[in-house]
Amino acid sequence: MALDLETPEPSDVPFDTALSERYLVYALSTITARSLPDVRDGLKPVHRRLLWAMRLLRLDPASGYKKCARVVGDVIGKYHPHGDQSVYDAMVRLAQSFALRYPLVDGQGNFGNIDGDNAAAYRYTEARLTQVAIDLMEGLDEEAADFRPTYNGEEQEPELFPGMFPNLLANGAAGIAVGMATSIPPHNAAEIYSAAIHLVDQPDADDAAILEHVSGPDFPTGGTVVDSPAAIAEAYRTGRGSFRVRAKWHQEDLGRGTWVAVITEIPYGVQKGKLIEQIAALINDKKLPILADVRDESAEDIRIVLEPRSRTVDIDTLMESLFRLSELESRFSLNLNVLDRNRTPRVMSLRDAIAAWKDHQADVLVRRSQHRLNKIIDRLELVAGYIIAFLNLDRVIEIIRYEDEPKAVMIAEFELTDRQAEAILNMRLRSLRKLEEMELRKEHDALEKEKAEIEQLLDSPARQRTRLKRDLKKMMDRYGAETELGRRRTVIEEAGPTREIPLDAMIEKEPITVILSQRGWIRAMKGHVDLSAADTLKFKEGDGPMFAFHAQTTDKLLLAADNGRFYTLGADKLPGGRGFGEPVRLMIDLEGERGIVALLPASAAEKLLVAASDGRGFVVKAADVTAETRKGKQIVNPRAGARLLRVHPIAPQDDAVAVIGDNRKLLVFSLPEVAELARGQGVQLQRYREGGLADVTTFRMEDGLRWRMGGESERYRSESDLTQWRAARGAAGRMPPTGFPRDNRF
Repeated sequence: MALDLETPEPSDVPFDTALSERYLVYALSTITARSLPDVRDGLKPVHRRLLWAMRLLRLDPASGYKKCARVVGDVIGKYHPHGDQSVYDAMVRLAQSFALRYPLVDGQGNFGNIDGDNAAAYRYTEARLTQVAIDLMEGLDEEAADFRPTYNGEEQEPELFPGMFPNLLANGAAGIAVGMATSIPPHNAAEIYSAAIHLVDQPDADDAAILEHVSGPDFPTGGTVVDSPAAIAEAYRTGRGSFRVRAKWHQEDLGRGTWVAVITEIPYGVQKGKLIEQIAALINDKKLPILADVRDESAEDIRIVLEPRSRTVDIDTLMESLFRLSELESRFSLNLNVLDRNRTPRVMSLRDAIAAWKDHQADVLVRRSQHRLNKIIDRLELVAGYIIAFLNLDRVIEIIRYEDEPKAVMIAEFELTDRQAEAILNMRLRSLRKLEEMELRKEHDALEKEKAEIEQLLDSPARQRTRLKRDLKKMMDRYGAETELGRRRTVIEEAGPTREIPLDAMIEKEPITVILSQRGWIRAMKGHVDLSAADTLKFKEGDGPMFAFHAQTTDKLLLAADNGRFYTLGADKLPGGRGFGEPVRLMIDLEGERGIVALLPASAAEKLLVAASDGRGFVVKAADVTAETRKGKQIVNPRAGARLLRVHPIAPQDDAVAVIGDNRKLLVFSLPEVAELARGQGVQLQRYREGGLADVTTFRMEDGLRWRMGGESERYRSESDLTQWRAARGAAGRMPPTGFPRDNRF
């Protein structure tokens, strides 16, 4: 049979207008009815409906458990027409002690774990409410909250929960809506109560006063918040920011100088299984050589054991490295975006959020008091009627026995209300005893007294504040620091200044031999090979060695170009030595026409002597020439026509400089005469009429000059008396000693 579908009438509204209007409706629905919590009870609709359905099923803490499938079925059938899996996932989170600071659901069965394993299906798990949930819903039977029809109009559900538990801040919240999000960390309930009591006394208290009571987040998994007090205060003042959370750890001594680091608490929201995999990957990838092994020895409590590579490893360096490279330190964002009492989303400060909850509790107090007053007035009406009946018992019995319409006669004769007359007619015979009359008079007096107290309370804002403080104090004692549930778990402790992690902590230290060819091909051979063996170093045809030296993979290498620019290479990043290497110009931004003057480890010396071809030079610290980028750092600025010629490491004991020019004149002078600069042209080391600088070196004056003799011999010659070559810096010099090499190189 064909379906008779009604075709909608066409609309003249432009498409973009219709689309924007409909998307706005969707966005508002997502914001107000799905993703953002209410500042008053801290719940989203799905959580509120879950707890309400469990309350109607009488799943209080003293009752037995019921299958979660029963709860989920009631929720999606009566209140929340969405997917059963999403509702069950929300219920599971309410039961996880590692997810909620104060769980609202008491689960029995597999509700997942901190390793990241999922909960069992809802047909296998059971649940009931916790005392915290009961506290959160207290007052629902006393007209403390408004009710509204459910989506199909068949049931009623509360718009919010009136209970005196600060769920928004105590348990936190997270959610993503359209165009906005919320992220609120858990806090300690006792601290929230303390701040609320202070706001009752001092309604105009500022943010700083609130932070005297609330020290910071209190995560269910513990950990340590390492932000400064100023950073925490600024985040709470604006309602936006983040908190750095670190794992808690301690050192365990195993004897004979050996030790391990033990993690006992991990940051909130981090899955333990993935965290251990992350640390194991650091070990396998050799990104943290000082760490040898990681073991999970957890049972009910977390215990992650970190074994160092050797007993000499500095434990603070190890942990600082892990905090940087793994989720042992994480950030939890703060975005206190909530729905206010008018259902309007806005970002609040911590003080504003606590004040809004305090004002809500003040409203709840008035509504519950008014509800009780109405109940007392109703009961007093009935009690007064009962007392009249007892005073005129014989006449009342006579009327009931002989009158056709006893109710109307009693109302006329004793001036009763309809409710009083109906109640008298419904009295049991066993109530017609003298003791019952005495109890009614006692009840009447007690109700009159309570009625007077409540009327005074409703007429006096001061009395309301006093009562609110008393109730808050009672709740603060229930969730106080001396209780197992209320004790603070997260430590607020500012971390020290950021430590510089040694490079060898991140790179496995291995010996290498660095080789740079004349055509600029660089490589690193494993181990310290014999540089004197002719068949050790192989090059392409027409190429040959330029620099070759021993180093470690943890070294930083300094490369100097003839234009005075210095570059830095990581020894661990060099290509292997199986082939001919790679062009060094692929690793740094070195212009093709520029020659390479020097390549040496940055650790070769603390200071370097740099000299240009025109005889000018200066002393520079090795740390000042280290560059962080491919572009390098301009250190020497040679004059027009000159170029950087020599980069010489200065030994700690060196106190003299020897310079020789192309004109074969040698000059010796004191090292302190050379200026120490960070960059520039430098000072004149030697004066030339023609030619320029050939070589420069530093040495210890007591030892004299030493140079290698020519030929195949390995003999050296030295000159200890350098008196005739000593002069002030910038002099022309004299011919070198007999036997000095003809190539004018030291």
